[in-house]
Amino acid sequence: MTMNHVSLLVLAAGLAVAFPAVSQDLYTGGAPTAESLGWRVGCQAYSFNRFTFYEAVDKTASIGLKYIEAYPGQRLSKDKPEDVTFDQNMSPELQKEVLAYLASKGVTLVNYGVVGISKDEAEARKLFDFAKAMGVETIVSEPAKNQLSAIAKLADEYGIKVAIHNHPKPSMYWDYKSVLKATDGLSKSVGSCADTGHWPRSGVDPKEAVVALADAGRIVSLHFKDLNEFGNREAHDVVWGTGVCNVKDILAELKKRDVKAVFSIEYEHNWDNSLPEISQCVRAFEEFAKELAK
Repeated sequence: MTMNHVSLLVLAAGLAVAFPAVSQDLYTGGAPTAESLGWRVGCQAYSFNRFTFYEAVDKTASIGLKYIEAYPGQRLSKDKPEDVTFDQNMSPELQKEVLAYLASKGVTLVNYGVVGISKDEAEARKLFDFAKAMGVETIVSEPAKNQLSAIAKLADEYGIKVAIHNHPKPSMYWDYKSVLKATDGLSKSVGSCADTGHWPRSGVDPKEAVVALADAGRIVSLHFKDLNEFGNREAHDVVWGTGVCNVKDILAELKKRDVKAVFSIEYEHNWDNSLPEISQCVRAFEEFAKELAK
């Protein structure tokens, strides 16, 4: 064996330690139990915002997940100029290319956001037309409260739901009660994108918020998270079930209320090498689902 071969072996061993392999099959014994409960888990592409959208798709597929939520402004591909991004302004040709890439990886685009919805109806329709063409089920947004009636009409017309996201204080919807109040009397096409990590950052108990929104029939989708601290805006994501967000209890409450939704993993920590931790989140989610399904 030459010194070059030895060097390559040492390098490979070092990479294996630094970047542990992630199984492509997170599930054993057939289809995920979570899906039998009506829970689809996928990645919010923002988890990989240091990478391109196509790389985010690759990473999502590499750990056996089949769903992704895109956000506007992510560079599309390393093979294209930096100003070619994923958003509603993509040409029809580029949209078809993206859909073909997703299909080739076995990944479905389910949600799009957080994205603004224009008060101008023509511009708002452009967004809904894009979502329809891309097969998007839910647009995630934080629209002005006086827009919601018009948005609900568009959501019903297009058959696309709108989920109100809750960024931390001082955003408009940081308190789940503001979402309940804003959606009161509206079509159930408009509801909450329940971000279980941003609530604790604002001092809100995520279990309390989820129960209230679920009881009102307003949970459309989730940005599912667990954090290392409560009440700290700078708290960071940790593997589900190891932090302060009462993940298992939240899932139990959702199952009790027969809530069916997409759980988008938005892992905002360890940005350059988050995939092993995201993989552990999915494993934990499936284990919790198995326990709850008994």
